[in-house]
Amino acid sequence: MNNLNSNTPFDVETIRKDFPILSRTVNGKPLIYLDNAATSQTPQQVIDVIVDYYSNYNSNIHRGVHTLSQEATDKYEGARHTIQKHFNAAHAHEIIFTSGTTHSINLVANGFASFLNENDTILVSALEHHSNIVPWQMLCEKTKATLKVIPMTSEGALDMAAYDDLLLLNPKLVFVNHISNALGTINPIEEMIQKAHSVGAAILVDGAQACPHIKPDVQALDVDFYVTSGHKMCGPTGVGMLYAKESWLHKLPPYQGGGEMISEVTFEKTTYAGLPHKFEAGTPNICGGIAFGAAIDYMNSIGFDAIAAYEHELLEYATEKLNAIEGMQIYGPKTDKTSVISFNIEGVHAYDLGTIVDKLGIAIRTGQHCAQPIMDFFKVSGTARASFCFYNTKEEVDTFVAGVKKAAMMLR
Repeated sequence: MNNLNSNTPFDVETIRKDFPILSRTVNGKPLIYLDNAATSQTPQQVIDVIVDYYSNYNSNIHRGVHTLSQEATDKYEGARHTIQKHFNAAHAHEIIFTSGTTHSINLVANGFASFLNENDTILVSALEHHSNIVPWQMLCEKTKATLKVIPMTSEGALDMAAYDDLLLLNPKLVFVNHISNALGTINPIEEMIQKAHSVGAAILVDGAQACPHIKPDVQALDVDFYVTSGHKMCGPTGVGMLYAKESWLHKLPPYQGGGEMISEVTFEKTTYAGLPHKFEAGTPNICGGIAFGAAIDYMNSIGFDAIAAYEHELLEYATEKLNAIEGMQIYGPKTDKTSVISFNIEGVHAYDLGTIVDKLGIAIRTGQHCAQPIMDFFKVSGTARASFCFYNTKEEVDTFVAGVKKAAMMLR
């Protein structure tokens, strides 16, 4: 991680002024936004980049000889280089723009349909979002490969001994999230990557929940595939990235056919363009890609060390306050987690709690969080989830905890 402002005190009130939405009210109350694991808010600096694109150089990219097209191309490819630098990819063409994490995972799953057969095994962790489960199930239906699950413990962590046993099956692929969206668990991906490679398996890491909080170095990790979404990182929705080692991108077939991803087209045969265009068919989300790069620049201007330290402080503060509530059950590990608290209160349905605190202007998430297997493991229909960002405050936590207490009193 790299804190670019290591000598500057963390000033949350100044940071909050960058986010216009934080000044609005909901149901007559000041907005307290604690649904950051679903999507983060967008600073004015990124909004300005979006407005600038549509106001001044809105044009299609690549191959255009006119000025607007060249300007848009330069900005878009500049954003790719920003993302490459942020994640420390060896080459800019190892960064593939996608519509988000789900698209990225499906791109890889589609490619591996060419390589697997009924004798192959692939592994997925029990802590996954549905987006890192369903594409692999679909892949197994196509190829007749077998999907095995790395189990979780009662503490909400992965069972690493069981992982070691499953690796004896010599799997071709391993899939795991860097951080669980439902529990905040930080998985030991460095160890998992090394062990996967020791048996010849490739590994894909879902970084959607990690990238807002930490700064992954894909070369240091030696990960084969790493995916994330812009809207988790103060950027717009509808854009994300797939990082893949160059060697894998050469092996995988294109995910979609169309314009931009071709070299030559005749009715007899088509040849494909080089990287990264081979995987970027059609007109991309040009503005989204540029804004994604701007969002990464914004977060780096604050510094990921500073972000991580402040969010950890918020997490510990909120956990202590919530644990004082009668009947409180917080799911997941007590350590090795990021700023997510997934909880239930005895005798209170999570949906009802979420509805009541919304009336107080507090936005949290309730339900299964697209992680039904985790909910089934804990034998609950769902949880309430508060997820914190670097623009939240302890005063907001106090108001949130008071709202939870009020809701519990009303619902019991």
